[in-house]
Amino acid sequence: MREIVFDTETTGLSPLNGDRMVEIGCVEMFNRVETGRSFHCYFNPGRPMPSEAEAVHGLSDRFLSDKPAFGEKCEELLAFIADSPLIAHNAAFDFGFINHELGAAGRTAVCTSRMVCTLMIARQRFPGAKHSLDALCTRFGVDRSVRVKHGALIDAQLLAQVYVELTGGRQIGLGLVAELLDADPGEAQAEAETPLVLTIRPARPHAPTEAERARHAAFMNAIENPIWATL
Repeated sequence: MREIVFDTETTGLSPLNGDRMVEIGCVEMFNRVETGRSFHCYFNPGRPMPSEAEAVHGLSDRFLSDKPAFGEKCEELLAFIADSPLIAHNAAFDFGFINHELGAAGRTAVCTSRMVCTLMIARQRFPGAKHSLDALCTRFGVDRSVRVKHGALIDAQLLAQVYVELTGGRQIGLGLVAELLDADPGEAQAEAETPLVLTIRPARPHAPTEAERARHAAFMNAIENPIWATL
């Protein structure tokens, strides 16, 4: 199953108040394994960047001044996400901005039925705990040392790792590694700690086969309380 993990950076909190999206980063996953394909773009918002927002992501008016408008890149974005489920942290926020930008560009909004919110999953799994991306990276041992400021692509890459842990852990990915190595999952667990296997992120550009769909369905049935079943 193909899924897209994504994040956005904006000029503020609400597109209804005139805020705009200034960056998007998308990471492709297939059967919970990153393929290495991504989409990343900065946008000129056509309005000044508030100092509060710049302090969060570091994107200044000067940096964004020569970047394309969203409408110039929206077809590339739509082609990349295609009809895949879209995973984001506090997904309603990111969907609100994407759909506002698509509407301004004369394009059809992305249906919210495709939305998977990792914040909602985290709240279900760990009630009362901290649910920020930083907190979840710490909980799952995801290295976030590269995250000096918020950045859409960096955050999407971190979220992809968190998402795997939130929805069943590395054992799902290890099943694919075991298949590639012709080994059992226990051997794959040991091999996954070596540089050789860590470089294996197979691209799967083709449409999933019936066997792959069936295998993914089995994985999904093994996951406790999948959030997307209730969306």
